[in-house]
Amino acid sequence: MTPQPTAANLSPVLIALMKGITSRDDDPALWQALLELQARVREYAAVLGLELILDEAEGYAYLKQRAAAEGEPELAKLVARRQLGYPVSLMLALLRKKLAEFDAGSGESRLILSAEQIADLVRLFLADTANEAKLMDRVDSDIKKIVELGFLRKLRGSEDRFEVRRILKSFVDAQWLSEFDRRLADYKAHITDEAGG
Repeated sequence: MTPQPTAANLSPVLIALMKGITSRDDDPALWQALLELQARVREYAAVLGLELILDEAEGYAYLKQRAAAEGEPELAKLVARRQLGYPVSLMLALLRKKLAEFDAGSGESRLILSAEQIADLVRLFLADTANEAKLMDRVDSDIKKIVELGFLRKLRGSEDRFEVRRILKSFVDAQWLSEFDRRLADYKAHITDEAGG
């Protein structure tokens, strides 16, 4: 039995997916190998209780824990779930809303924001502080976390400009966003009550 010619390409694709998000922009050759080996990747991932989520139009892919079918034993979790704090969740939700607005009103394909623009998005929802440097330190820390998660990418040659990556649409869907909008409205009302009383 002769090995398939693409077998050598399967390992790098699977390893990249096991590490996190695979993007067409980050590694075009790896992305092409993933597209060619998609069926084999899905088969392999299924054995581990994982599902390949691949969006060719937006250019990203990742592995997600597959829910156990009825009567099937629950497998140990291979893909870690991360609990995010309020400031990071807030920033993700606001970036997702900004991306939706950008898509609706712009012909451009990439949403680029500065750290200052991101700070302006979250400023309304963070505790009122007269110390602008402290606020920016907090925002910078949250931005670094979101870059690590793969939802923002720092632009080459720039210290404070970031691309909002389209994979954010997959993780922050419309239902999550509407629930978060309700919580934000409650939070805004709470802040207003505290400031007024």
